Amino acid sequence: MSRDEIFKSVQKVLEEALGADEDEITLDASLTADLEAESIDFLDIVFRLEKAFSTPEKPFKISQGELFPENLMENPAWVSDGKLTDEGMVMLRERMPHVDFSDFENDREVTKVAATITVGSLVDFIERKLATA
Repeated sequence: MSRDEIFKSVQKVLEEALGADEDEITLDASLTADLEAESIDFLDIVFRLEKAFSTPEKPFKISQGELFPENLMENPAWVSDGKLTDEGMVMLRERMPHVDFSDFENDREVTKVAATITVGSLVDFIERKLATA
């Protein structure tokens, strides 16, 4: 699958899951800040992505926490005073290589992690996952 085909499929998933207009769903659009996704929407997005990219020969499965971060606050080594520590940033980058955290580096507030996840992040995630499948 080409990157453009992946983008078109992701775009369709987000239209259905979030009710967003196609022209709003650009590679740079943040799922939460621009497309107004809420945490409850993330489960639906995962389900729809699995369905969109599965084939009868190869099911496309996304493990819990693989696409979107979970349970960050439970580890004091990762979060201190509501901000990600250096160790927390290392963990995020390892778990989520599909997300560009460069802008987030300056203000590591945990509540802003979701805003770093863009449509392009989803496309990168799918592209990497399909390449290793």
